[in-house]
Amino acid sequence: MTEPCLQLETVSAHTTDVLQQRFTLEYQFPVVFTREMFDRENVALLDVLAAFEPHKRHRVLIFLDAGVGRAMPDLEQAITRWFALHADQLELVAAPMTIDGGEAVKCDWMSLEPMRAAIRDLGIDRHSYVVAIGGGALLDAAGLVAATAHRGIRHVRVPTTVLSQNDSGVGVKNGINQYGQKNYLGTFAPPWAVINDSAFLSVLGARDRRSGMAEAVKVALIRDHDFFVWLEQQAHALAGFERSAVDYLVKRCAELHMHQIAHGGDPFELGSARPLDFGHWAAHRLETMTDHRLRHGEAVAIGIALDTRYSVLQGLLEPGADDRVAHLLEALGFNLWDRSLDQLDASGQSRLIPGLEHFRTHLGGQLTITLLRRIGEGLEVNDIHTPVVLDAIEWLRTRAEASRC
Repeated sequence: MTEPCLQLETVSAHTTDVLQQRFTLEYQFPVVFTREMFDRENVALLDVLAAFEPHKRHRVLIFLDAGVGRAMPDLEQAITRWFALHADQLELVAAPMTIDGGEAVKCDWMSLEPMRAAIRDLGIDRHSYVVAIGGGALLDAAGLVAATAHRGIRHVRVPTTVLSQNDSGVGVKNGINQYGQKNYLGTFAPPWAVINDSAFLSVLGARDRRSGMAEAVKVALIRDHDFFVWLEQQAHALAGFERSAVDYLVKRCAELHMHQIAHGGDPFELGSARPLDFGHWAAHRLETMTDHRLRHGEAVAIGIALDTRYSVLQGLLEPGADDRVAHLLEALGFNLWDRSLDQLDASGQSRLIPGLEHFRTHLGGQLTITLLRRIGEGLEVNDIHTPVVLDAIEWLRTRAEASRC
């Protein structure tokens, strides 16, 4: 008897089903400019904390930069008194927790443990608030803690330096240093709100006030020619820290940064271009090479001058623009030469150059460096030529030597 012949349909072993998931989530947060936010008549903080659920009593934990606390010894009492005035709507769960700021707070993952433990021990949840008051380093660290606890706690930034009020504090990034690399660990996590209180700037030392101005020069160079001209015209007032000039610098710089993040097409940096990092490949390397002896803004000023000169040497930017940029930075009080630029590795090569690969590795993708086409307009390039960088370094050296004569 003949067995029936079975016809089997051949099915590929590599057939794959794909379900595409797609949704859109809108981010929105206010950046508030005020003065004396803990004055009894000032409700700026109350407005942002109660905006979402106005009829609820909100729990709040405050991390306070120790340096700010020392500079303003009455601040903790003012905070406690202000929260007592609003006790019907806000609960300060503990006295402000003092945290050592500066790069020490973001030196590695374990440096975050006191803040993580406080969130756990005080029962801070996703409907509570973490308010961080301090410089950019503390905001970076506290932002990472808030973003990772319970997968995200509402975080309010209160930047207290020029650099954090006009740049890092109004962005969407948090991070700490690890494995010898700047901001190796971090998140993209927009804050619930940012409050820029100009009173904090009044107690800064001259070096910290000046440091943040480098970011204003940076964003003017890549995005706003008129702002750059204003900076030139107001250089004397800014170098003297005249309040009205500094206030405008902070607000305009913050506005330009916010516009780039919101309308630049890549707020979470999925691509390779980082326009707001103009001058930063060298700056990050210089910070590491000097063990943070150079402030971030001081290193950025050198990086800006270096990349501006490189742009001229490559024929991208008109001759003389490099002198114009360097003159502004020097008029603001920056030194554009540091002895670390002379450092060589064991093979006799400049120790600055590996900063290019570190920059590419950190950002991912193709090496993309922002240079200048003209003052007020940046452009992206994918190749940086070491001999030209070395020529730019030599130009900085020559300027420094000439200024000492």
